[in-house]
Amino acid sequence: MPDQQHLKADVLLIIVTLLAAAGWIFSKETLQGMPPILFIGSRFLVAGIVLGLLGLPEFKKLSAQALKRSLMTGVVFSIAMVFWVMGLFEAEHVGEGAFITSMGVVLVPIMARWVFGDSPPKSTWFSLPVAIAGLALLSLDNGLHLDSGQLYFLAAATIFALHFNLNTRMVAEVPVLVLTSIQLMVVGIVALSVSSSIEAWPDQISLNIWAWFLASAVIATSLRFYLQTFAQGLAPASHAAVILTLEPIWTTLLAGWWFGEVMSFMQLVGCGLIFSALLINRWQWVRLAIKGLRP
Repeated sequence: MPDQQHLKADVLLIIVTLLAAAGWIFSKETLQGMPPILFIGSRFLVAGIVLGLLGLPEFKKLSAQALKRSLMTGVVFSIAMVFWVMGLFEAEHVGEGAFITSMGVVLVPIMARWVFGDSPPKSTWFSLPVAIAGLALLSLDNGLHLDSGQLYFLAAATIFALHFNLNTRMVAEVPVLVLTSIQLMVVGIVALSVSSSIEAWPDQISLNIWAWFLASAVIATSLRFYLQTFAQGLAPASHAAVILTLEPIWTTLLAGWWFGEVMSFMQLVGCGLIFSALLINRWQWVRLAIKGLRP
């Protein structure tokens, strides 16, 4: 029975990474007819409400302290998501952006050391220079500098790393579905507030754009996080940690298929190095996952 549960979880987690990758495509299409911060705010508010309804019974168990901490981490998440959507809005290459954003995984222990004084594992010091080398190659491909989209993605990755650390420390006792719902709604409220101040909202939005918007909110956000929450309860953490690193690969493949994106040799090597850094950073989990696959 445990083996069947693990297999079910692994399949679901692969579906989660595919939904996350599809979210990049849905979002990029939505941005053709909706201002970026208005989009991310609306998307996450809708998704947060949907997840909130699913986890409604759990909200009654939430303490005032846990709610306060959930809201605080939600604000940090909001900043990261605004940077992310601005990166996607200005990005010339979606797949490359997915790899740059995934660098947040490598930066998590660095942020933990800087903010909380933790000692990073040895794998961090091996993975960090590999990730930096990958980023450097991406900048070389762009004329020895990072463009605005790449800088936004890098800023998002850095704040995602901070958010991960805050989540694991401040709200460890909050049910995942409730925490996710609260934070998504906070992103929605914060982003919509910012958008109302600095963006011009369109008088009307075409049905085609609304379709992409709903796909990004319901399929790539609500459904994705619900399945991820369910699957992570069935599988060892090592499986989830390794499988979830597939997101930038699926994103690149989908962007190549849907948008016709093609990577240069320099981009391929740069993204390859960043992905290698992810595996090095999670080497402990990779080893455990491999052991779990052995008969």
